[in-house]
Amino acid sequence: MSASHPLRGIALFACAVFLFACLDTSTKYLTKSYSVPVIAFARYFVHLLLMLAILVPRHGLSMVRTRRPGLVILRAMSLVLMTLLMLQGLKRLPLAETTAISFVAPLLVVLSARPLLGERIGRLRLLAVLSGFGGVLLVVRPGAHLDPTGVVLVLAAALCWAAYQLLSRALAGSESTITLLFYVALAGTVCFGSSLPWVLPEPLPGWREGSVMLSLGVSGGLGHYLFTHAYRDAPASLLAPFSYLQLLWAGLLGWLVFDRIPDHLTLLGMGIIAAAGVVVAIQQGRRAS
Repeated sequence: MSASHPLRGIALFACAVFLFACLDTSTKYLTKSYSVPVIAFARYFVHLLLMLAILVPRHGLSMVRTRRPGLVILRAMSLVLMTLLMLQGLKRLPLAETTAISFVAPLLVVLSARPLLGERIGRLRLLAVLSGFGGVLLVVRPGAHLDPTGVVLVLAAALCWAAYQLLSRALAGSESTITLLFYVALAGTVCFGSSLPWVLPEPLPGWREGSVMLSLGVSGGLGHYLFTHAYRDAPASLLAPFSYLQLLWAGLLGWLVFDRIPDHLTLLGMGIIAAAGVVVAIQQGRRAS
């Protein structure tokens, strides 16, 4: 499938990563009082309910029809596993640092786009990717005093997220956005819902926590809709660098909500990661023009 609307794809992707930053912020807030399976179930269950209420009357059974069920399910399970690992990491690490470490994923997407998807990379883009890895190492340096378990969990989540992005691109030509979104919501609801008997009882959420839990499904569902749709308009190697916008939002939201500002070396590492993404984007834009 040829991507014919790269600017629209970038705009959709930028909106998606903002919603992902909101999702991570809300999740971090809830981890203080609720277990990871309960938070994850709320996120996917609300997402599924919204799809059933809004989209079933219009799309009916077409939502469940897929040409490549194996890859569709693998994509959904990649996100479910990523959610589990990421939430465990968020419990142990600050929001901005967690987001920065997770950006190993778009670097991996750029590196994998050539062998797996046939997309060109180029030497300068490869150098930018390697610089981005250097920025990640600055964030996770020993002097940053980050929980090693949390770092490993987020790195594992990044691998799952990279697989999810690559599968999104691979399936964009054969599957509808609605179908891909539905299987993600269904897989998350079933997997995390099956664990509820072992993690309950939980403190009943008040109006504030209940509202935040509802927002998980809205921001997650809409974010992944925009994310999936963006891959129909632009190649994976072009979209991946714009994931770095989430670093900005995570830093701002971490400061506003948790009163946490990363130290200078961590900010430098985040800046290197973002700069590497910009270089990759500029190179891709020149090649497309």
